[in-house]
Amino acid sequence: MAKTLERRKRVCVVGAGGSGLPSIRHALLYGFEVVCYEGQGDIGGLWRYKPEETDESSVMNSTVINTSKELSAYSDFPPNAEEANFMHNRRMCQYLVDYANNFKLNESIKLWHKVQNIERAADYSKTGRWNVTVNDLTSGTTFTENFDGVLMCTGHHTLPHWPQPWKGQKEFKGQIIHAHSYKDHKGLEEKVVAVVGVGNSGGDVYLVTRRGTWIFNRIFDYGRPFDVALNTRLFTFFRQRLPTWLLEGAVQRQLNQRFDHDLYRLQPKHGVFGAHPTINDELPNRIAAGTVRIKPQIRQFTERGLEFEDGTKVDEVDTVILATGYSFEFPILERGELVKVKENMVDLFLNIFPLLCEHDTLGIIGLIQPLGCIMPIAEMQAREERLSIVQKKHDDIDARYVKSRRHTIQVDYVPYMDELAKYIGCEPPYWFSYLPFDPIMAVHALMSPTTAYFYRIRGPHPWSGARTAILTIEDRVVKATHPQKTGSIFTVRHAAAKEMIVIGHNMYIT
Repeated sequence: MAKTLERRKRVCVVGAGGSGLPSIRHALLYGFEVVCYEGQGDIGGLWRYKPEETDESSVMNSTVINTSKELSAYSDFPPNAEEANFMHNRRMCQYLVDYANNFKLNESIKLWHKVQNIERAADYSKTGRWNVTVNDLTSGTTFTENFDGVLMCTGHHTLPHWPQPWKGQKEFKGQIIHAHSYKDHKGLEEKVVAVVGVGNSGGDVYLVTRRGTWIFNRIFDYGRPFDVALNTRLFTFFRQRLPTWLLEGAVQRQLNQRFDHDLYRLQPKHGVFGAHPTINDELPNRIAAGTVRIKPQIRQFTERGLEFEDGTKVDEVDTVILATGYSFEFPILERGELVKVKENMVDLFLNIFPLLCEHDTLGIIGLIQPLGCIMPIAEMQAREERLSIVQKKHDDIDARYVKSRRHTIQVDYVPYMDELAKYIGCEPPYWFSYLPFDPIMAVHALMSPTTAYFYRIRGPHPWSGARTAILTIEDRVVKATHPQKTGSIFTVRHAAAKEMIVIGHNMYIT
Protein backbone atom coordinates (compact mmCIF):
# COMPACT_ATOMS: atom_id res chain seq x y z
CA MET A 1 0.00 0.00 0.00
CA ALA A 2 1.36 3.43 -0.93
CA LYS A 3 2.39 5.67 1.92
CA THR A 4 0.07 8.57 2.70
CA LEU A 5 1.75 11.83 1.73
CA GLU A 6 2.49 14.05 4.70
CA ARG A 7 0.49 17.27 4.69
CA ARG A 8 2.54 20.34 3.85
CA LYS A 9 2.51 22.65 6.86
CA ARG A 10 0.94 26.09 6.43
CA VAL A 11 2.34 29.36 7.80
CA CYS A 12 0.46 32.66 8.00
CA VAL A 13 2.50 35.87 7.73
CA VAL A 14 0.71 39.06 8.82
CA GLY A 15 2.08 42.10 6.99
CA ALA A 16 4.20 42.48 3.84
CA GLY A 17 6.70 45.10 4.97
CA GLY A 18 10.36 44.98 5.93
CA SER A 19 9.79 42.13 8.41
CA GLY A 20 7.05 40.27 6.56
CA LEU A 21 8.91 39.85 3.26
CA PRO A 22 11.93 37.95 4.68
CA SER A 23 9.50 35.93 6.81
CA ILE A 24 7.79 34.78 3.62
CA ARG A 25 11.15 34.12 1.98
CA HIS A 26 12.50 31.89 4.73
CA ALA A 27 9.22 30.09 5.39
CA LEU A 28 9.27 29.12 1.72
CA LEU A 29 12.89 28.00 2.02
CA TYR A 30 11.87 25.73 4.90
CA GLY A 31 9.26 24.16 2.63
CA PHE A 32 6.11 25.60 4.19
CA GLU A 33 3.00 26.68 2.33
CA VAL A 34 2.85 30.41 3.01
CA VAL A 35 -0.04 32.85 2.94
CA CYS A 36 0.69 36.50 3.74
CA TYR A 37 -2.18 38.85 4.50
CA GLU A 38 -1.49 42.53 3.81
CA GLY A 39 -4.15 45.10 4.69
CA GLN A 40 -2.89 47.70 2.20
CA GLY A 41 -2.94 47.67 -1.59
CA ASP A 42 0.82 47.29 -1.96
CA ILE A 43 3.85 45.93 -0.14
CA GLY A 44 6.50 47.94 1.73
CA GLY A 45 4.80 48.67 5.05
CA LEU A 46 6.40 51.58 6.89
CA TRP A 47 8.67 52.35 3.94
CA ARG A 48 5.82 52.99 1.50
CA TYR A 49 5.16 56.70 1.94
CA LYS A 50 1.49 57.51 2.52
CA PRO A 51 0.71 61.20 1.96
CA GLU A 52 -2.78 60.85 3.43
CA GLU A 53 -3.68 60.64 7.12
CA THR A 54 -3.72 56.95 8.01
CA ASP A 55 -3.75 54.56 10.92
CA GLU A 56 -0.97 52.62 9.18
CA SER A 57 2.73 53.27 9.75
CA SER A 58 4.43 55.61 7.29
CA VAL A 59 7.70 57.46 6.88
CA MET A 60 7.76 61.20 6.27
CA ASN A 61 8.23 62.45 2.73
CA SER A 62 11.83 63.47 3.49
CA THR A 63 12.88 60.38 5.48
CA VAL A 64 16.30 58.92 4.68
CA ILE A 65 17.39 55.65 6.31
CA ASN A 66 19.70 56.03 9.31
CA THR A 67 21.62 52.85 8.51
CA SER A 68 23.69 52.31 5.40
CA LYS A 69 22.49 50.12 2.54
CA GLU A 70 24.95 47.30 3.31
CA LEU A 71 23.89 47.02 6.96
CA SER A 72 20.24 47.29 5.90
CA ALA A 73 20.36 44.56 3.25
CA TYR A 74 18.94 41.06 3.52
CA SER A 75 21.36 38.15 3.66
CA ASP A 76 21.03 37.04 0.04
CA PHE A 77 20.11 40.28 -1.74
CA PRO A 78 22.92 42.88 -1.79
CA PRO A 79 21.87 46.38 -2.88
CA ASN A 80 22.87 47.81 -6.23
CA ALA A 81 26.36 49.27 -6.23
CA GLU A 82 25.18 52.65 -7.56
CA GLU A 83 22.48 52.97 -4.91
CA ALA A 84 23.11 55.71 -2.34
CA ASN A 85 24.71 54.52 0.88
CA PHE A 86 21.85 56.12 2.81
CA MET A 87 18.75 55.63 0.72
CA HIS A 88 15.75 57.92 0.52
CA ASN A 89 12.57 56.17 1.66
CA ARG A 90 11.35 55.67 -1.91
CA ARG A 91 14.57 53.88 -2.84
CA MET A 92 14.32 51.78 0.32
CA CYS A 93 10.77 50.82 -0.64
CA GLN A 94 11.95 49.95 -4.14
CA TYR A 95 14.59 47.66 -2.65
CA LEU A 96 11.79 45.79 -0.86
CA VAL A 97 9.78 45.57 -4.08
CA ASP A 98 12.84 44.26 -5.96
CA TYR A 99 13.46 41.70 -3.20
CA ALA A 100 9.87 40.46 -3.45
CA ASN A 101 10.04 40.28 -7.24
CA ASN A 102 13.40 38.51 -7.26
CA PHE A 103 12.21 35.70 -5.00
CA LYS A 104 8.62 35.63 -6.35
CA LEU A 105 7.18 36.45 -2.93
CA ASN A 106 4.14 38.22 -4.39
CA GLU A 107 2.66 34.84 -5.26
CA SER A 108 2.16 34.26 -1.52
CA ILE A 109 0.76 37.72 -0.70
CA LYS A 110 -2.94 38.60 -0.56
CA LEU A 111 -3.32 42.39 -0.72
CA TRP A 112 -6.32 44.20 0.79
CA HIS A 113 -6.74 41.38 3.30
CA LYS A 114 -6.83 42.61 6.90
CA VAL A 115 -6.43 40.14 9.75
CA GLN A 116 -9.15 40.62 12.36
CA ASN A 117 -8.25 37.98 14.95
CA ILE A 118 -5.80 35.15 15.61
CA GLU A 119 -6.68 32.53 18.18
CA ARG A 120 -5.58 29.08 19.23
CA ALA A 121 -7.40 26.29 17.42
CA ALA A 122 -9.52 23.78 19.33
CA ASP A 123 -6.71 21.21 19.07
CA TYR A 124 -3.94 23.74 19.87
CA SER A 125 -2.66 21.91 22.95
CA LYS A 126 -1.91 18.91 20.73
CA THR A 127 -1.01 20.51 17.38
CA GLY A 128 -0.03 24.13 18.12
CA ARG A 129 -2.31 25.29 15.29
CA TRP A 130 -4.04 28.67 14.92
CA ASN A 131 -7.28 30.00 13.47
CA VAL A 132 -6.85 33.26 11.56
CA THR A 133 -9.92 35.40 10.79
CA VAL A 134 -9.47 37.71 7.82
CA ASN A 135 -11.52 40.50 6.23
CA ASP A 136 -11.27 40.69 2.42
CA LEU A 137 -11.49 44.47 1.97
CA THR A 138 -12.31 44.22 -1.75
CA SER A 139 -15.34 41.96 -1.38
CA GLY A 140 -16.28 42.76 2.20
CA THR A 141 -16.35 39.08 3.14
CA THR A 142 -14.85 37.60 6.30
CA PHE A 143 -13.39 34.10 6.52
CA THR A 144 -11.30 31.95 8.88
CA GLU A 145 -8.39 29.71 7.92
CA ASN A 146 -6.33 27.23 9.92
CA PHE A 147 -2.51 27.43 10.07
CA ASP A 148 0.31 25.46 11.67
CA GLY A 149 2.20 28.65 12.50
CA VAL A 150 1.79 32.44 12.50
CA LEU A 151 4.42 35.15 12.07
CA MET A 152 3.25 38.59 13.20
CA CYS A 153 5.05 41.27 11.17
CA THR A 154 2.98 44.36 11.90
CA GLY A 155 5.76 46.63 13.23
CA HIS A 156 5.69 49.03 16.16
CA HIS A 157 5.30 52.47 14.54
CA THR A 158 1.52 52.49 14.20
CA LEU A 159 0.04 53.58 17.54
CA PRO A 160 1.21 57.10 18.51
CA HIS A 161 2.10 57.64 22.16
CA TRP A 162 0.49 60.78 23.54
CA PRO A 163 2.04 62.02 26.80
CA GLN A 164 -0.09 63.23 29.69
CA PRO A 165 -1.50 66.70 28.86
CA TRP A 166 0.45 69.69 30.13
CA LYS A 167 -1.12 72.41 32.19
CA GLY A 168 -3.01 74.80 29.91
CA GLN A 169 -2.86 72.47 26.90
CA LYS A 170 -6.63 72.47 26.39
CA GLU A 171 -6.67 76.27 26.14
CA PHE A 172 -3.88 76.38 23.52
CA LYS A 173 -5.19 77.97 20.30
CA GLY A 174 -2.50 76.55 18.04
CA GLN A 175 -2.26 73.13 16.40
CA ILE A 176 -1.03 70.02 18.23
CA ILE A 177 -0.19 66.90 16.20
CA HIS A 178 1.81 63.71 16.70
CA ALA A 179 4.82 63.08 14.45
CA HIS A 180 2.85 60.13 13.03
CA SER A 181 0.66 62.69 11.24
CA TYR A 182 3.56 64.83 10.03
CA LYS A 183 4.14 64.21 6.32
CA ASP A 184 6.17 67.19 5.10
CA HIS A 185 6.83 70.88 5.75
CA LYS A 186 3.96 72.14 3.59
CA GLY A 187 1.72 74.45 5.54
CA LEU A 188 4.40 75.15 8.12
CA GLU A 189 6.40 77.66 6.08
CA GLU A 190 7.03 80.84 8.04
CA LYS A 191 5.42 79.21 11.09
CA VAL A 192 6.80 78.91 14.60
CA VAL A 193 6.97 75.20 15.47
CA ALA A 194 7.84 73.43 18.71
CA VAL A 195 8.96 69.81 18.40
CA VAL A 196 8.71 67.82 21.63
CA GLY A 197 11.36 65.11 21.43
CA VAL A 198 14.55 64.96 19.41
CA GLY A 199 13.54 64.22 15.82
CA ASN A 200 13.58 65.63 12.30
CA SER A 201 12.63 69.28 12.14
CA GLY A 202 12.78 72.29 9.86
CA GLY A 203 11.84 75.94 9.61
CA ASP A 204 11.76 78.20 12.67
CA VAL A 205 11.76 75.47 15.31
CA TYR A 206 11.98 75.19 19.09
CA LEU A 207 13.25 71.70 19.90
CA VAL A 208 12.05 70.59 23.33
CA THR A 209 14.14 67.85 24.93
CA ARG A 210 13.73 66.50 28.45
CA ARG A 211 17.04 64.60 28.69
CA GLY A 212 19.18 65.78 25.79
CA THR A 213 20.83 63.30 23.46
CA TRP A 214 24.10 62.26 21.89
CA ILE A 215 24.17 63.12 18.17
CA PHE A 216 25.82 60.77 15.71
CA ASN A 217 26.57 61.55 12.06
CA ARG A 218 25.73 59.20 9.22
CA ILE A 219 29.20 59.88 7.86
CA PHE A 220 32.33 58.72 9.69
CA ASP A 221 36.03 59.34 9.00
CA TYR A 222 37.03 59.59 5.33
CA GLY A 223 33.37 59.92 4.36
CA ARG A 224 32.51 56.28 5.05
CA PRO A 225 29.11 55.32 6.52
CA PHE A 226 29.40 55.28 10.30
CA ASP A 227 27.91 51.81 10.70
CA VAL A 228 30.24 50.34 8.08
CA ALA A 229 33.18 51.62 10.12
CA LEU A 230 31.88 50.67 13.58
CA ASN A 231 30.17 47.30 13.08
CA THR A 232 33.31 45.28 12.37
CA ARG A 233 34.34 42.21 14.37
CA LEU A 234 37.47 44.08 15.43
CA PHE A 235 35.52 47.00 16.86
CA THR A 236 32.99 44.64 18.50
CA PHE A 237 35.89 42.74 20.12
CA PHE A 238 37.16 45.90 21.82
CA ARG A 239 33.70 47.12 22.77
CA GLN A 240 32.78 43.85 24.49
CA ARG A 241 36.06 43.56 26.41
CA LEU A 242 37.04 47.08 27.42
CA PRO A 243 35.47 48.69 30.51
CA THR A 244 32.34 50.70 29.72
CA TRP A 245 33.73 53.84 31.36
CA LEU A 246 36.77 53.68 29.09
CA LEU A 247 34.67 53.39 25.95
CA GLU A 248 32.28 56.09 27.17
CA GLY A 249 35.11 58.55 27.59
CA ALA A 250 36.55 57.78 24.18
CA VAL A 251 33.27 58.03 22.29
CA GLN A 252 32.03 61.12 24.15
CA ARG A 253 35.29 62.90 23.43
CA GLN A 254 35.01 62.07 19.73
CA LEU A 255 31.40 63.25 19.55
CA ASN A 256 32.22 66.49 21.38
CA GLN A 257 35.10 67.18 19.01
CA ARG A 258 32.51 67.61 16.27
CA PHE A 259 30.43 69.96 18.41
CA ASP A 260 30.24 70.58 22.14
CA HIS A 261 26.98 68.97 23.27
CA ASP A 262 26.91 71.05 26.45
CA LEU A 263 27.42 74.31 24.56
CA TYR A 264 24.60 73.34 22.18
CA ARG A 265 22.35 72.43 25.15
CA LEU A 266 22.08 68.78 24.14
CA GLN A 267 24.39 67.21 26.75
CA PRO A 268 22.45 64.35 28.43
CA LYS A 269 23.12 63.03 31.92
CA HIS A 270 23.29 59.47 30.64
CA GLY A 271 26.23 58.02 28.75
CA VAL A 272 26.47 57.32 25.04
CA PHE A 273 25.45 53.69 25.53
CA GLY A 274 22.69 54.53 28.03
CA ALA A 275 20.03 55.47 25.47
CA HIS A 276 19.22 54.97 21.84
CA PRO A 277 21.41 57.44 19.90
CA THR A 278 20.08 60.14 17.58
CA ILE A 279 21.37 60.02 14.00
CA ASN A 280 21.18 63.54 12.59
CA ASP A 281 23.51 65.36 10.22
CA GLU A 282 21.67 68.70 10.22
CA LEU A 283 20.81 69.51 13.82
CA PRO A 284 24.11 71.14 14.90
CA ASN A 285 24.10 73.28 11.75
CA ARG A 286 20.47 74.31 12.36
CA ILE A 287 21.27 75.26 15.95
CA ALA A 288 24.31 77.25 14.83
CA ALA A 289 22.17 79.05 12.22
CA GLY A 290 19.47 79.85 14.78
CA THR A 291 16.69 78.08 12.88
CA VAL A 292 16.46 75.53 15.71
CA ARG A 293 16.56 76.59 19.34
CA ILE A 294 16.93 74.05 22.12
CA LYS A 295 14.52 74.28 25.04
CA PRO A 296 14.07 72.20 28.22
CA GLN A 297 10.85 70.42 29.21
CA ILE A 298 7.55 72.29 28.80
CA ARG A 299 6.15 73.63 32.08
CA GLN A 300 2.82 74.74 30.66
CA PHE A 301 0.96 75.92 27.59
CA THR A 302 -0.41 79.43 27.32
CA GLU A 303 -3.25 80.42 25.03
CA ARG A 304 -0.82 81.17 22.20
CA GLY A 305 2.56 79.94 23.34
CA LEU A 306 4.71 77.85 25.70
CA GLU A 307 6.49 78.30 29.01
CA PHE A 308 9.49 76.09 29.79
CA GLU A 309 11.06 74.63 32.95
CA ASP A 310 13.86 77.23 32.91
CA GLY A 311 11.33 80.06 33.08
CA THR A 312 11.72 81.17 29.45
CA LYS A 313 8.67 81.69 27.25
CA VAL A 314 7.79 81.67 23.57
CA ASP A 315 4.72 83.87 23.26
CA GLU A 316 3.64 82.82 19.76
CA VAL A 317 3.69 79.17 18.69
CA ASP A 318 1.68 78.01 15.69
CA THR A 319 2.17 74.24 15.86
CA VAL A 320 3.41 71.74 18.44
CA ILE A 321 4.61 68.40 17.03
CA LEU A 322 4.84 65.59 19.57
CA ALA A 323 7.74 63.33 18.53
CA THR A 324 7.08 61.22 21.61
CA GLY A 325 7.34 57.77 20.12
CA TYR A 326 4.91 54.91 19.77
CA SER A 327 3.10 52.32 21.82
CA PHE A 328 2.56 48.78 20.68
CA GLU A 329 -0.07 46.21 21.47
CA PHE A 330 -1.55 43.08 19.92
CA PRO A 331 -5.31 43.53 19.61
CA ILE A 332 -5.61 40.82 16.94
CA LEU A 333 -4.07 38.12 19.16
CA GLU A 334 -7.14 36.61 20.80
CA ARG A 335 -8.69 40.09 20.85
CA GLY A 336 -5.79 41.51 22.84
CA GLU A 337 -5.90 38.91 25.60
CA LEU A 338 -3.07 36.58 24.55
CA VAL A 339 0.02 38.82 24.73
CA LYS A 340 -0.23 41.55 27.34
CA VAL A 341 1.80 44.75 27.03
CA LYS A 342 2.45 47.22 29.85
CA GLU A 343 4.37 50.42 29.12
CA ASN A 344 5.84 48.71 26.04
CA MET A 345 7.09 45.82 28.18
CA VAL A 346 6.32 42.33 26.91
CA ASP A 347 7.72 38.89 27.71
CA LEU A 348 9.13 37.36 24.55
CA PHE A 349 12.00 34.91 24.35
CA LEU A 350 14.65 36.33 22.00
CA ASN A 351 12.17 39.17 21.40
CA ILE A 352 10.17 36.69 19.28
CA PHE A 353 8.17 34.03 21.14
CA PRO A 354 5.42 34.74 23.73
CA LEU A 355 6.28 32.89 26.91
CA LEU A 356 2.69 32.05 27.77
CA CYS A 357 2.16 30.01 24.61
CA GLU A 358 2.50 26.26 25.04
CA HIS A 359 3.95 25.82 21.53
CA ASP A 360 6.49 27.94 19.68
CA THR A 361 4.23 28.28 16.62
CA LEU A 362 3.59 32.02 17.06
CA GLY A 363 6.44 34.42 16.37
CA ILE A 364 6.42 38.21 16.63
CA ILE A 365 8.94 39.46 14.08
CA GLY A 366 10.59 42.89 14.09
CA LEU A 367 9.51 43.96 17.58
CA ILE A 368 12.94 45.42 18.31
CA GLN A 369 14.65 48.80 18.57
CA PRO A 370 18.15 47.92 17.40
CA LEU A 371 21.39 49.86 17.39
CA GLY A 372 21.36 49.11 13.68
CA CYS A 373 18.79 48.26 11.05
CA ILE A 374 15.67 46.25 11.83
CA MET A 375 15.35 44.43 8.51
CA PRO A 376 18.32 42.03 8.54
CA ILE A 377 17.59 41.31 12.21
CA ALA A 378 13.94 40.60 11.37
CA GLU A 379 15.18 38.21 8.70
CA MET A 380 17.28 36.39 11.31
CA GLN A 381 14.28 36.23 13.63
CA ALA A 382 12.25 34.61 10.86
CA ARG A 383 14.83 31.80 10.72
CA GLU A 384 14.53 31.00 14.45
CA GLU A 385 12.02 28.56 15.96
CA ARG A 386 12.78 27.73 19.60
CA LEU A 387 11.61 28.68 23.09
CA SER A 388 13.11 29.29 26.56
CA ILE A 389 13.09 31.90 29.35
CA VAL A 390 13.33 35.71 29.16
CA GLN A 391 13.76 37.48 32.53
CA LYS A 392 17.51 38.14 32.17
CA LYS A 393 16.89 40.24 29.04
CA HIS A 394 14.70 42.70 31.00
CA ASP A 395 17.29 42.92 33.79
CA ASP A 396 20.09 43.71 31.30
CA ILE A 397 18.04 46.48 29.68
CA ASP A 398 17.17 48.04 33.06
CA ALA A 399 20.83 48.02 34.12
CA ARG A 400 22.12 49.69 30.96
CA TYR A 401 19.50 52.10 29.63
CA VAL A 402 17.71 55.17 30.89
CA LYS A 403 14.21 54.20 32.03
CA SER A 404 12.10 54.81 28.93
CA ARG A 405 9.29 53.19 26.96
CA ARG A 406 11.65 53.37 23.99
CA HIS A 407 14.26 51.03 25.46
CA THR A 408 12.03 48.08 26.35
CA ILE A 409 12.80 46.37 23.03
CA GLN A 410 16.39 47.59 22.62
CA VAL A 411 19.01 45.27 21.14
CA ASP A 412 22.59 45.66 19.90
CA TYR A 413 23.01 44.64 16.27
CA VAL A 414 26.02 42.29 16.29
CA PRO A 415 25.51 40.63 19.72
CA TYR A 416 21.82 40.00 19.00
CA MET A 417 22.52 38.63 15.52
CA ASP A 418 25.14 36.33 17.06
CA GLU A 419 22.70 35.21 19.76
CA LEU A 420 20.10 34.27 17.15
CA ALA A 421 22.76 32.59 15.02
CA LYS A 422 23.63 30.20 17.87
CA TYR A 423 20.06 28.93 17.99
CA ILE A 424 19.72 28.74 14.20
CA GLY A 425 23.12 27.12 13.66
CA CYS A 426 24.47 29.75 11.27
CA GLU A 427 27.26 31.36 13.30
CA PRO A 428 29.84 32.98 11.03
CA PRO A 429 33.23 31.22 11.08
CA TYR A 430 35.89 32.92 13.21
CA TRP A 431 38.20 35.09 11.14
CA PHE A 432 41.27 33.03 12.00
CA SER A 433 39.56 29.82 10.83
CA TYR A 434 40.20 30.96 7.26
CA LEU A 435 43.97 30.90 7.80
CA PRO A 436 46.20 29.95 6.10
CA PHE A 437 44.07 28.83 3.14
CA ASP A 438 41.92 31.95 2.60
CA PRO A 439 43.72 35.00 4.03
CA ILE A 440 41.58 37.43 1.99
CA MET A 441 38.42 36.16 3.65
CA ALA A 442 40.14 36.19 7.04
CA VAL A 443 40.83 39.94 6.70
CA HIS A 444 37.26 40.62 5.58
CA ALA A 445 35.80 38.59 8.44
CA LEU A 446 37.76 40.75 10.88
CA MET A 447 37.65 44.18 9.23
CA SER A 448 34.49 44.28 7.09
CA PRO A 449 31.15 45.35 8.59
CA THR A 450 29.25 42.40 10.01
CA THR A 451 26.49 42.34 7.42
CA ALA A 452 23.74 39.73 7.12
CA TYR A 453 25.73 37.96 4.37
CA PHE A 454 28.07 36.49 7.01
CA TYR A 455 25.15 34.56 8.50
CA ARG A 456 24.45 32.75 5.24
CA ILE A 457 27.93 31.21 4.85
CA ARG A 458 26.78 28.09 6.67
CA GLY A 459 23.78 26.74 8.55
CA PRO A 460 20.27 26.18 7.20
CA HIS A 461 19.98 27.19 3.55
CA PRO A 462 23.49 28.62 3.04
CA TRP A 463 23.83 31.04 0.14
CA SER A 464 26.50 30.32 -2.45
CA GLY A 465 26.88 34.04 -3.16
CA ALA A 466 27.67 35.02 0.44
CA ARG A 467 31.46 35.09 0.01
CA THR A 468 31.29 37.24 -3.11
CA ALA A 469 28.83 39.61 -1.46
CA ILE A 470 31.19 40.02 1.51
CA LEU A 471 34.29 40.61 -0.62
CA THR A 472 32.48 43.32 -2.64
CA ILE A 473 30.96 45.31 0.24
CA GLU A 474 33.58 48.05 0.01
CA ASP A 475 33.19 48.26 -3.76
CA ARG A 476 29.45 48.93 -3.41
CA VAL A 477 30.12 51.53 -0.70
CA VAL A 478 32.59 53.38 -2.95
CA LYS A 479 30.46 53.20 -6.10
CA ALA A 480 27.55 54.83 -4.27
CA THR A 481 29.36 58.18 -4.54
CA HIS A 482 31.86 57.53 -7.35
CA PRO A 483 30.63 54.90 -9.84
CA GLN A 484 33.93 54.97 -11.76
CA LYS A 485 36.00 53.97 -8.76
CA THR A 486 36.62 50.44 -7.51
CA GLY A 487 36.63 49.84 -3.78
CA SER A 488 38.42 47.26 -1.67
CA ILE A 489 38.82 46.81 2.05
CA PHE A 490 42.56 47.30 1.55
CA THR A 491 42.01 50.82 0.17
CA VAL A 492 40.46 51.89 3.49
CA ARG A 493 43.00 50.28 5.81
CA HIS A 494 44.15 53.78 6.79
CA ALA A 495 40.63 54.44 8.11
CA ALA A 496 40.66 51.25 10.16
CA ALA A 497 44.12 52.07 11.47
CA LYS A 498 43.04 55.57 12.43
CA GLU A 499 40.03 54.07 14.19
CA MET A 500 42.31 52.06 16.44
CA ILE A 501 44.70 54.98 16.97
CA VAL A 502 41.83 57.27 18.04
CA ILE A 503 40.49 54.66 20.46
CA GLY A 504 43.97 54.05 21.88
CA HIS A 505 44.67 57.78 22.20
CA ASN A 506 41.41 58.48 23.97
CA MET A 507 41.90 55.51 26.30
CA TYR A 508 45.35 56.82 27.17
CA ILE A 509 44.25 60.35 28.07
CA THR A 510 40.96 59.41 29.77
